[in-house]
Amino acid sequence: MSAEISSRQHLIMDYIREHGSVQVDQLSNHLRVTPQTIRRDLNQLYEQQLLQRVHGGAVVKDNIENLGYGARKILMREEKSEIARRAAELLPDNSSLFINIGTTTELVAEHLYDRSGMLVITNNINVANLLWPAAGLEVMIAGGSIRHSDGGIVGSSAEEFIDNFKVDFAIIGCSAIDSNGEFFDFDLREVRVTRKIIAQARSVILVTDSMKFERHAPIRIGDLSAIETLVTDDGIPDESIQLCHQQDVKLEIIARGGALEPMAGRA
Repeated sequence: MSAEISSRQHLIMDYIREHGSVQVDQLSNHLRVTPQTIRRDLNQLYEQQLLQRVHGGAVVKDNIENLGYGARKILMREEKSEIARRAAELLPDNSSLFINIGTTTELVAEHLYDRSGMLVITNNINVANLLWPAAGLEVMIAGGSIRHSDGGIVGSSAEEFIDNFKVDFAIIGCSAIDSNGEFFDFDLREVRVTRKIIAQARSVILVTDSMKFERHAPIRIGDLSAIETLVTDDGIPDESIQLCHQQDVKLEIIARGGALEPMAGRA
């Protein structure tokens, strides 16, 4: 595989890292070249395995680092919003919960603002900033190092803080899910905190868009046996649906427009 790419192709990859996805017309206008030129550049980047085709566009090929926070917020935004809405509906008032790092988990938090009697514990500074003014919620935030890239709080102090609680629910995200049901992330410190969150929750809800089934990350968090509910969109592969049924994981599949797929639920 040749690593030689043009300066324009470098700009295309930088654009995708920043914006999360790519449209030919947008790139054509941004770089002031014809759409045909952009398509040719994209095809060359696909062939060199520097870009990965995914639902809704393309992303930079998986490596040891995650996409930037801004890009992750934009990717699959509509699907993430509907996933978050449904996940919030599964959480009753007067319950306690963890919310971990992730753009989808942050959207779940947005749907909790007007709820009542909830204790929300988080290692995500964005979630804490969003929810602390909410009159009906008590919000607690873990101590530790704040990750500059996205406001995640990681490290041994965060792990020790989480050990003090046993909550009703955990809302967690991940960066990738394999066909065998294992799910992964990019930062070992974040993974260690997420494992603690899973261990200290009575019920774990994994919220993830279907693009995560197409991606890869290097550090294993756990597998489907660690969760009770998976909330995702209708791009989930059929084999993953069957695996959820085999593992007795409650599956909530959001169709386009926010409707629940009829297949959602336990096998």
